[in-house]
Amino acid sequence: MDRIKIVDINNPELVGSNVSVMGWVRTRRGNKNVQFIALNDGSTINNLQVVVDLSRFSEEELKPITTGASLHVEGTLVASQGKGQSVEVQAEKIHVFGTADPEQYPMQKKGHTLEFLREKAHLRMRTNTFGAVFRIRHHLAFAIHQFFNDRGFFYLNTPLITASDAEGAGDMFQVTTLNPEDLPRDEQGRVDYSQDFFGKHTSLTVSGQLEGELGATALGAIYTFGPTFRAENSNTPRHLAEFWMIEPEVAFFDIHDNMDLAEEFIKYCVRYALDHCKDDIEFLNKMYDNTLIERLQGVLQQPFVRLGYTEGIEILKASGHKFEFPVEWGVDLQSEHERYLVEQHFKRPVILTDYPRDIKAFYMKQNEDGKTVRAMDVLFPQIGEIIGGSEREEDYDKLMSEIERRHIPMKDMWWYLETRKFGTVPHSGFGLGFERLVLFVTGMSNIRDVIPFPRTPGNAEF
Repeated sequence: MDRIKIVDINNPELVGSNVSVMGWVRTRRGNKNVQFIALNDGSTINNLQVVVDLSRFSEEELKPITTGASLHVEGTLVASQGKGQSVEVQAEKIHVFGTADPEQYPMQKKGHTLEFLREKAHLRMRTNTFGAVFRIRHHLAFAIHQFFNDRGFFYLNTPLITASDAEGAGDMFQVTTLNPEDLPRDEQGRVDYSQDFFGKHTSLTVSGQLEGELGATALGAIYTFGPTFRAENSNTPRHLAEFWMIEPEVAFFDIHDNMDLAEEFIKYCVRYALDHCKDDIEFLNKMYDNTLIERLQGVLQQPFVRLGYTEGIEILKASGHKFEFPVEWGVDLQSEHERYLVEQHFKRPVILTDYPRDIKAFYMKQNEDGKTVRAMDVLFPQIGEIIGGSEREEDYDKLMSEIERRHIPMKDMWWYLETRKFGTVPHSGFGLGFERLVLFVTGMSNIRDVIPFPRTPGNAEF
């Protein structure tokens, strides 16, 4: 008999037939005549009730069935007379795959804090909360690939090991095979990376954007979706050392095309989650954030506001709101500023554009005023910035002038500059931190709770 997943078992055509189900015990309760086992196999937030007639099973057979134990149950699927489920299985055979000693199993009790569950990352996915979060994460990942594929984009795999720092941040994880206890040195006493595996200093990437630009100027429209790494010693609810990024890059796109794509993309992902993750989102709405569904639907109902940075600063200064970080033209907006614009002033997502040149990356296209660049940040409620992007500077002389003005070392990026020499074109792109999208769609409050195995300072346990 073939196994049926619990997500597929609520089928009128199966009622009255013999079924085979497998999963983990959530709870077991009952009386001296009948027992009820709540079984879950991870395919859905909903448990399957297994009814056990005690006259058919010995106490010895049922003793190992405790919370966390794994079972194979065969029986008859019948319409349920109880509340909370439409069908249930009347057990005829039960096989215990694995036991879970109630005295030792950490998930035995309900009501664990999220902080406690982070310490049990190897088991926390078995809880309702994290089952819901990671099913939603899967569906969002699938939606991302489907969105870009349907629009003619090509999925480009950019390198994880790089000799360049795309962001200019400098906080990168070094990749080396050199022996730290016997490092080769040059005549000036510096580490001689010519003897390293790649013959130069290399690190884990912070972004696939620069390589993505190469793809866009050959294939027209590409997107990357892969892990990126930041070696920032930051322990906030918004930062990870290892996270996933989606970075589309499109030739012949200007900043307005870029904004249109970003809005269409993120609305598509939210709509897909509402359509395909209904039970999980309703669970999280009930248990963690009772405004979640309303907030998700709100994103879909109105166009995003498009607002210049200068006008945004004026709105913030005139608000009378007391911000922790003072607001003046030229500052990089903090999360409190972004959220004020979105949550209190406009009450919908905002795309902020035309940032000061000096607070944005060297590759962003300069506006004619000489002070601002064609940057865009998509700001969301609860999150702040969820997407950052720009039209790229395609003019070789202007790009080189900016690189020289900022004293950016470009010896390992000749390949990037050559795209501006040979067949340069206007092009644009953006980056979306995947975990921030999952954070928004699930309503969770800490980014460590939307990635299966969070990597943060001092934490690489699992």
